[in-house]
Amino acid sequence: MHIGHLRTYFPADIYVRYQRKLGRDVLFFCGSDTHGTPITVKAEEQGTTPERIFKQYHEHFRQIFPRLGVFFDNYGSTDDPVNHHRTREIAMNLIENGYIYQKDVTLPYCPTCERFLPDRYMEGTCPHCGADARGDECDQGCGRYLEPGEITDPRCTICGTTAVHKETRHHFLKLTAFKDFLREFLEGLGGTENARNYAKGWLKGGLRDWNITRNLEWGIPFPGTKDLTFYVWFDAPIGYIASTEEWAERTGDDWEHYWKGPGRLIHFIGGDIAYHHCLFWPSMLKGAGYSVPDAVVASGMVRVKGHNFSKSRGYVLWVEDEYLEEGLDADSLRYYIASYTGHTRDLDFSWETFAGKLNKELVGILGNFIYRSLLFAYRNYGNVPSGFIEPQIEGAVKKAIADITVYVQNYEFKKICDTLLGLAVTGNR
Repeated sequence: MHIGHLRTYFPADIYVRYQRKLGRDVLFFCGSDTHGTPITVKAEEQGTTPERIFKQYHEHFRQIFPRLGVFFDNYGSTDDPVNHHRTREIAMNLIENGYIYQKDVTLPYCPTCERFLPDRYMEGTCPHCGADARGDECDQGCGRYLEPGEITDPRCTICGTTAVHKETRHHFLKLTAFKDFLREFLEGLGGTENARNYAKGWLKGGLRDWNITRNLEWGIPFPGTKDLTFYVWFDAPIGYIASTEEWAERTGDDWEHYWKGPGRLIHFIGGDIAYHHCLFWPSMLKGAGYSVPDAVVASGMVRVKGHNFSKSRGYVLWVEDEYLEEGLDADSLRYYIASYTGHTRDLDFSWETFAGKLNKELVGILGNFIYRSLLFAYRNYGNVPSGFIEPQIEGAVKKAIADITVYVQNYEFKKICDTLLGLAVTGNR
């Protein structure tokens, strides 16, 4: 886990805690995304199995969350049998409703490794901006999602061989059939503007049907095939439903009440996966007879010391080794992430700004106010005395509560922090 992950986990946890303080029925789910080519590529590099890789990281995340004060009602895994079952069930619903079909396509193939090259198994040139790109995303340029075979000049990332093209059969979600639904859905979607606007841009540019299978052994097998698995972004969001099912099995509750009922469904995500959650995912849910999201809250990205986030170049903060194991407080990092900038803007982390912000605000303003107040009460009264609250002080508190209510509803976490800090400034004065 690195600091980039916390831009979604901490704000989501803040939002959940607020709902619980109001006595609302709120459930908090997440899970490990265990399929796809990033896992298989890493397994090949390390000479091990994808299962061993994902279990190692799954356990790491599962143990770190409580140390950060983040407690899910259930933290699942997309390789759990419950998710395998739910993925196949949703796919069969979509097939029966006429939304999944098969067709022959021509895709990159490595003659040296003797296999098709899905997603991270190939690199090449982005057809939209000309930058170097991965097979599934233009990660160095425009950031666009790339369909299988869309990248130009493909080469194998394992052996470097220039790919040839061969014909194979795949299955597609008829995304074009949901054009009118998605247009109306995005107009009413809550959350943050960056998620809505990104998806609207894609919709305006024209939808294409979505290839939902891959030539991989690792993943959830597509029904009725021997050599195809579901694309990771088909089964990964279904993991939200499966995680709810696991919770329901443990508690005796009804998962369908939350996924086919009247409740509100809110996703907290990174800004780079808005198209998956605002286009693909609601279409899958709609076509299979499930509730669709009410809001998608997308965070900005993370920079480290003014540089683009990069694990390979060392522009990263590892949460366990470089923070928690140094004895630093999780709530201090939570405050920094929530208060440094607006949720949809990029956050720049450096130890200097981190220390300066905490010393000035949490220690110098909030901590100072609490310490002075309690010390004054103890020295003069022996306890916190009763008495009348001055009208201007009571008014400031009530205004803060009203403002924070609006800020939470609009997912403006920095403004929440600023308002609370403003109360401490008033208290010091």
